Amino acid sequence: MLHRNFLRNFALLAVVLVLTAACTAALQDVAAPESAPAQTLLLPTPTPAPVADLLPTPTPVPTPVPTPVPAPALTAGELAALKVELAPVAENLSQPLFVTHAGDGSGRLFIVEKTGTIRMMQDGALLPAPFLDISSQVSGGSEQGLLGLAFPPDFAATGYFFVNYTDTQGATQVARFQTSAEDPNRADPDSEFTVLTLSQPARNHNGGMLAFGPDGMLYIGTGDGGGANDTFGNGQNPATLLGKMLRLDVTSAPEQPYVVPPDNPWVDVDWNGVDVRDEIWAVGLRNPWRYSFDRASGDLWVADVGQNQWEEVNFAPATAAGGLNYGWPIMESNHCFQAAGCDRTGLTLPIAEYQHVGHCSVTGGYVYRGQVQPGWQGVYFYGDYCSGTLWALAPDGSGGWANAEIARTGLTLSSFGEDEAGELYVTDLSGGGVYRLEADTP
Repeated sequence: MLHRNFLRNFALLAVVLVLTAACTAALQDVAAPESAPAQTLLLPTPTPAPVADLLPTPTPVPTPVPTPVPAPALTAGELAALKVELAPVAENLSQPLFVTHAGDGSGRLFIVEKTGTIRMMQDGALLPAPFLDISSQVSGGSEQGLLGLAFPPDFAATGYFFVNYTDTQGATQVARFQTSAEDPNRADPDSEFTVLTLSQPARNHNGGMLAFGPDGMLYIGTGDGGGANDTFGNGQNPATLLGKMLRLDVTSAPEQPYVVPPDNPWVDVDWNGVDVRDEIWAVGLRNPWRYSFDRASGDLWVADVGQNQWEEVNFAPATAAGGLNYGWPIMESNHCFQAAGCDRTGLTLPIAEYQHVGHCSVTGGYVYRGQVQPGWQGVYFYGDYCSGTLWALAPDGSGGWANAEIARTGLTLSSFGEDEAGELYVTDLSGGGVYRLEADTP
């Protein structure tokens, strides 16, 4: 009997040792920079997760892996030759800041106005009545307003779509609406269903972008809470959803606000012994105003607005499982922030950057996948909000990236957009216009 008990206890001890080693290896994969532990140990107790986390989790749908698409190898000189011109599409809009499509085969174009309305273009014409008007619910100061719009893959079947706005109290609201049963060109303003509410300590750095990834999950980029220099200490704080990229399942259980995907990176893993909110896919962001997925490859491009010296563009391949740390406020772009040196261990650094010399704020764009401009295939377009400058970015074939300025538009470049066919657009916040990118041919 003693011999059998000894063998059973020894077997149990061996299992514990194996599990401990596995957990330790997983922690090493997402370890925070060595400079962060002292700050992390002082973090407050994580905010309780929403009720949705406590509800039964639906059976997860396997995550599809996009087929890799070979990227073009281009030099900076070749990119610089991709001169573009802007073809007017719509005008006299009220502070337009985003353009997108519904992915339902209708070819409709949806234009988000900062003041709280979504306008719609059909067959090349701007419809007089808005698709959605929630202007009475939206705050419009500083960087606030109706900031984002995303249509899920099942929109054609459900009529559901999602918006990101700041309410009259300044809080971020991510909400679901549904199209009217009587008119597919109108949304029902009374159908609002709250997905997520985030209190904002300041009126800037609200993020605002929403995008569905190739995995069907909703990615929500949040700013660090505003002020300057990460005043509120959110960038590297795993207990808050501010200064992060969130990844939520908002379609499999429509009666719930959201479900945390079981494969989110920190569901079963801590960060330096401290719990990380399960909704988080990446940390260390300052204000990821615009980001996008390459519709062909599934790669994620995140443009993060800098403090006062550097603007940056980040790249995550479709194979990335999350758990990334983009570095803010340890870094501003590729440079130690307010320090002569810093520990960059474990940080995901940008692939492109530019200084605040005639510029002020990066506006992320899209990888071109349309058919009209075959020479643009696989090229990422982005720009600057203040100067209206456009750049093109692509792999250089040697493991690096080629980057070139291609146009100076003079627009207040609030956003890029993509239609159902993959053609690209830009919005002019102060000028009230929407333009399509076309080749500037002699």
